[in-house]
Amino acid sequence: MNVPTSVEQIIYSSDTVDFVLRQNAFVDQLLKNNPSVFTTQLLAGRYIVCYTDTKTFNSLIDRFGSSFISYISLVLGLLDRTSLAVTGIMQVHQQPYLDLRGKGVLLGFVDTGIDYTQSAFRYEDGSSRIQFIYDQTVTGPPPAGFYVGTEYTNEQINQALRAEDPYQTVPQRDENGHGTFLASVAAGNDSGDLLGAAPDAELIIVKLREARPFYRNWFAVPPEQKYAYESTAIMVGVEYIIKKARQLNRPVVICIGAGTTFGAHDGFSIFEEYLSNIANLRGVCVCTAAGNESQARHHMQGLIAEKGATQNIDLKVGENAGNVILGIWSTISDKISLSVRSPTGELMARVPSKPGATSRSNLVLEKSSVQVEYYFPYESTGSQLSSVNINNATPGIWTITVYGDIILNGTFHAWLPLTGFVSPTVEFLSATPYYTVVCPSTMFGSISCGAYDSTTGSLFSDSSWGPTRLDRMAPDLVAPGVDVGGVYPSGPGIMSGTSVASAITAGACALMMQWGIVEKNDVALSTYQIRAYLIRGCNRSPTMTYPNTQWGYGSLNLFQTFNLMREL
Repeated sequence: MNVPTSVEQIIYSSDTVDFVLRQNAFVDQLLKNNPSVFTTQLLAGRYIVCYTDTKTFNSLIDRFGSSFISYISLVLGLLDRTSLAVTGIMQVHQQPYLDLRGKGVLLGFVDTGIDYTQSAFRYEDGSSRIQFIYDQTVTGPPPAGFYVGTEYTNEQINQALRAEDPYQTVPQRDENGHGTFLASVAAGNDSGDLLGAAPDAELIIVKLREARPFYRNWFAVPPEQKYAYESTAIMVGVEYIIKKARQLNRPVVICIGAGTTFGAHDGFSIFEEYLSNIANLRGVCVCTAAGNESQARHHMQGLIAEKGATQNIDLKVGENAGNVILGIWSTISDKISLSVRSPTGELMARVPSKPGATSRSNLVLEKSSVQVEYYFPYESTGSQLSSVNINNATPGIWTITVYGDIILNGTFHAWLPLTGFVSPTVEFLSATPYYTVVCPSTMFGSISCGAYDSTTGSLFSDSSWGPTRLDRMAPDLVAPGVDVGGVYPSGPGIMSGTSVASAITAGACALMMQWGIVEKNDVALSTYQIRAYLIRGCNRSPTMTYPNTQWGYGSLNLFQTFNLMREL
């Protein structure tokens, strides 16, 4: 690895950009010829984590061409917005011949950290069920083989719990509470009215570092949005969990309760490709949250009938909306170009579509500026990404006209940022709730989890709808995700959202891992087998057709899954 002696200064500098490359001969030569690019670890034996300064990164763009867009980090946000009995999990706990509670299985969370002092994560003797905490937000010493953050072991956590002030020994805290809550829902022990899905499972926790200034600016993240994370940090966190699970020789279920509307929504980003490889490993299961975007009006779909035809994207912008960014994706067979008209009628004329082309216009009668960028063919799929950035957006209706330069298919999709990452006054006038499942839940191989209200039996109103842009069905299933009880650092509380549903599903998967690998009923279990078993056992309404874009294959019922497995 090309690591300088000052690697710590480079990695933690506010001027640093991180990105991930697929290892190949071209990349190896490029890195060899660019000593200002520092390579650190190799993820899953193929993906190189790189660091450099913003000036060098901008110069690399010319070397990579338009394909560089697939190497940058995506910026993700948290996906939060009841009973275990309706999922069949409680019955599996209590069934005498199953008696599954997650013993011998690890649950991994890549999130905001954990309040390790909570009784929900301790054994009866007061010792911790958390095996490791990897805190990426502080400066080292990092875990062996890693280059950011620091590690706290079970021994250190137990030492902290015995101390008068635990945070003198293990200073990691969960300032948001999201990670603590998800861990309690998936693995909280018998504590008052709380019972997690896998109360005997042990935990590996990754506290994510916040997104770097370069990516916050690139994706126009509002200054007030504190909880923005990079896909690179999640990949490094997942790699840590896998390494520790192998060290302990235990099966592991990984829960990812964060997502983004950036990306191609087809499963082919480096981020999703890496996670797909992890999901196929024996003894590993990956659960992802589908997102809470169906009613956000952040997606629209259009069709250009033929070459030379046009279609408008009308974007409503309210007062003080700040900066607005949107991505428009078209298929491999099509080429499109764009023009932009402001609410006062000022026109940024049609920008010719060329790979890697960037055009910027400062409006004369408004304080806004507009930048249009084209990236194609996008790596792996050959699609075209057209990006529109509106800085200091004037309130009113903005119209983006899409021109058909080459049209065989004609379909295009446009996405605004995730809820909380763009002003709530910004929306598409002709929005559609379909295709709102977020990345990485659009990946191949994970269990994509939507949410429903277990009290009323109705779908959670915000739960994202499928399919993916490849018209592959997502979500796979739904789990309880409305007013679910759990633990925050401040004490008991409730949460709604698909991240909660993914945590409950992850707990159910831990029970399956115990049955399959720990108890040796199916020692080759990985995500795809568990996904198939859960799908077959889902509750389904006789008045509905399955799979469908809202419920997937139905609602989680683990007990029914085991009943059907007896018939195999």
